[in-house]
Order: sequence, then C-alpha cells, then structure tokens
Amino acid sequence: MTWRFALVIEPAASDDVRTDFAADFRTIDPAAPALSVGELSTQRGDGIFESIGVVDGHAQEVQAHLERLAHSARLCDLPAPNLAQWRHAVAIAASHCPAGESVIKLILSRGVEHGPAPTAWVTAAGAPDNSRVRAEGLRAVTLDRGYDIGVPARAPWLLLGAKTLSYAVNMAAIREAKSRGADDAIFVSSDGYVLEAPTASLILRRGDRFVTPAPNGGILHGTTQLSLFEHLDRGGFVTAYETIPAAALTDADAAWLVSSVRLAAPVRAVDGVEIAVDAELTASFNDYLLSPRD
Repeated sequence: MTWRFALVIEPAASDDVRTDFAADFRTIDPAAPALSVGELSTQRGDGIFESIGVVDGHAQEVQAHLERLAHSARLCDLPAPNLAQWRHAVAIAASHCPAGESVIKLILSRGVEHGPAPTAWVTAAGAPDNSRVRAEGLRAVTLDRGYDIGVPARAPWLLLGAKTLSYAVNMAAIREAKSRGADDAIFVSSDGYVLEAPTASLILRRGDRFVTPAPNGGILHGTTQLSLFEHLDRGGFVTAYETIPAAALTDADAAWLVSSVRLAAPVRAVDGVEIAVDAELTASFNDYLLSPRD
C-alpha cells in the first residue's frame, strides 16, 4: 500500500454551522514526521478510526462511516466530531485518489497527554489488490474472544463495539489464524456464539435468508454488511440479525466476510470443514459494492 495524501484537521465543535472548513485543514507530506511523542494514539491506542473504500475517486458509504465515527467517539468519551467538517475532509482526500481502488482513513485521537484538544487527520492510499480473495475465497478458524456474549452490557468500559485504534488483539488473531494454516479468524464468545472477524463482518446464507450475528455481543456494526443487507432487501431476500451458535457456521449454505476495502470474500472453510462457495452471488455482491454508493 502506497500512501499518497495526508491532511491534518483542526477539529471543529460539533455544533459549528460553517459550510467551509478549508481553514481547518493542513496538507502534509505523508512520509514526514507529524505527531508529537506525547500523542496518545501512539502511546496508548487512545483514539478511533474509520476506513472508507474509494472506487475511481468516489468515497463509498461516507455517511455511514461518519455516523459510526460519531458512535465510537461517544463510547470513548471523545469530543463529538463535526460531521460536515469530516465530510469536507473526505471529499478533499478522495479528490487525490486515482482510478481504481483506494482507501481513506479517518483518525481521531485524544491528542497529546494533558493537551488542550484532540488530534485528527485523514490519509488516502492505494488499496491492496483483493481480487484473488474475492474470487477464490478464504479459509477461517474460530478463535475464542475470551468473554461471554453478555459482557458488553455488563462492562461498557471495555469499549466493545467501538472502532478504536487498539487493534493489537485483532492483528494477533490474524497471525494466530495464519499459524494454523488459515487466512483469517472468526471470533466466538466463550459461551459458544459467533461474533465477527478481526477486520470484517460475517454474513451467512441459509436458503434465501441472509443472517449476521446480532450486534448485542459487542460487535462492530459493519457499514458493508448494512449496505449489503439493504441491497438484498431490495432484491426480495430476507435478512436478519440473529444470535448464531458457533456450531451453525459449517451448516450454512454459503458464508462471507465483508468489509469496506476487501469487500465480500467468500469463506471456503471453517476449522477445516468445507463450505460451499456461491461464485455467482459473490460476484454480484462485489459488483454492487464496487458501484458508486453514498
């Protein structure tokens, strides 16, 4: 992935009614030093982020990503972002993206320790080539996330369901999956229910019904999953949020891990048990996800 563009933001108050935020933005060299050594995003992972897919210069599902950024800010007690300001920044970053697929990242940090204000910035870069995994699929293993499905309600301070910069566990899970000969992981609760992948949402097909784990177990509500469900609803399919036992994974007629940059990747096997791949439906999913969507 080659970084192409970086923009530092002076965060505006959420109730700032301006329509032009150009004075709040500063373009920087993506390769140059930019953060203080006291920055809490790097010291403690104390911040939130969003990754927005870009197709031929068009940023996808921007409103959904901004709303999730605001949701994460509430969970983390960060100042509410001014969504108009962030939308303006996304538009500037997208204008620097060439033809093909790119990714824009939004980062909001608590800032410097004891500092006066949060730190915020946006980057734009070329996206990895995900064509192979979209076509061929991936093999996954289930990994215990270490808590039961009721923990998020009992312990909101764990920030389950917020998209924070503290991704060390997510990356460790992917490394563990690869050490077991798989490509990715699917988290399950300690009492045996399916949750999500480290960087993706899970969708299962059972006949003409499409289901995803209910977001009551500290699951990050996926923007791509939401968009695909809207697409399926328009096509006359039934979509549902359910509490799914881990044992039901391999009983599915098909399964996908979906995310903003990788899009829809079919799951070929879970814990060594093969799952059918619906190549035609997968291709239709990715055709839709690669089309311009606001």
